[in-house]
Amino acid sequence: MNRIPHETSGEPNPFRAVTLDRLRRRTSMKWRTYPADVLPLWVAEMDVPLAEPVVRAVTDALALGDTGYPAGTAYAEALAGFAAKRWGWHGLAVERTAIVPDVMLGVVEMIKLVTGPGDPVVVNPPVYPPFFQFLAHMDRRIAEAPLDADGRLDLGALEEAYRRAVAGGGRAAHLLCSPHNPTGTVHTAEELSAVATLAERYGVRVVADEIHAPLTAAGVDFVPYLSVPGAERGLSLMSASKAWNLAGLKAALAVAGPGAAGELALLPEEVSHGPSHVGVIAHTAALSEGTAWLDALLAALDTNRRLLADLLAEHLPGVRHRPGEGTYLAWLDCRGLGLGDDPAAVFLERGRVALNHGPDFGTGGAGHVRLNLATSPEILTEGVRRMAAALG
Repeated sequence: MNRIPHETSGEPNPFRAVTLDRLRRRTSMKWRTYPADVLPLWVAEMDVPLAEPVVRAVTDALALGDTGYPAGTAYAEALAGFAAKRWGWHGLAVERTAIVPDVMLGVVEMIKLVTGPGDPVVVNPPVYPPFFQFLAHMDRRIAEAPLDADGRLDLGALEEAYRRAVAGGGRAAHLLCSPHNPTGTVHTAEELSAVATLAERYGVRVVADEIHAPLTAAGVDFVPYLSVPGAERGLSLMSASKAWNLAGLKAALAVAGPGAAGELALLPEEVSHGPSHVGVIAHTAALSEGTAWLDALLAALDTNRRLLADLLAEHLPGVRHRPGEGTYLAWLDCRGLGLGDDPAAVFLERGRVALNHGPDFGTGGAGHVRLNLATSPEILTEGVRRMAAALG
């Protein structure tokens, strides 16, 4: 596949465009969950202004009164164009897509299409906490295939989980996080091909959460799951939400491989009522016109990854950290600090810095924290300083 790597966009560093005082005026979860003396480096919101094409598209829609129900295929066409240019993937067929309210609600609907109540769903902990929450609420049985010591897919553990999942004769699925949250691991084409081979061998249906797909470090290629050999019966959820900071403008796309088109066609019609029409407009503009802004963001994230590594080496040498290949999240192993299973609670109480609690991510999460590095270098520096101060 021919890909276009990160480009020099000429856009300014988006993390330097919003002051802390202005950020504290925001009313979203990141900035209103904790008291004002807490520095929030937790939930997946970025400290950036919106890309200008997104602002323009939304403003034009509001000026026109274009705030009705979503319709058409513009979002899917924009994603297909982005995938072809960015990842060299020309297999995203617009006719095999469906608009869903957001990625996790889309995951729920895809899991419903390929499994029934009580059926097992394989996950790879430590992994995004809502995977556990949504699956439990759906009455699905969680089967774990933990990541290996390097934070990558353990194919031996995965095959064993598949084998056990189908042993009872029911249907089984694998909810794959790609790129992986919280480790930032970007699965390779070889790894994903191995997953597809195992899934076909055991009759397991793969549902891939690919919400962080555009957010890869320099020199790292994202590989869409549906692009690898053997993944024809897979399903994917994609969105511009994470890469362009659009979580509050709800819209995502479910994408089916050629062998899963029949299931996707069974998606209840009312699911398409959930997305925001203005959200669809925003995501479409991001994918079709916001790539220069994205490239500036990616360059800034690369800078912050290096800065975080330097800050940890200087102030928290007891923390083990492998810079992520993707996402804007850092997975920090704090077990050497002697802070117990939930170091985030200590950093919050003593340092007044909010991080995500490692145990929430399941097996392998104890003693860890997840840090959101999508912020200014100054805020990131202050966050690590507060973490270090909590040890005093």
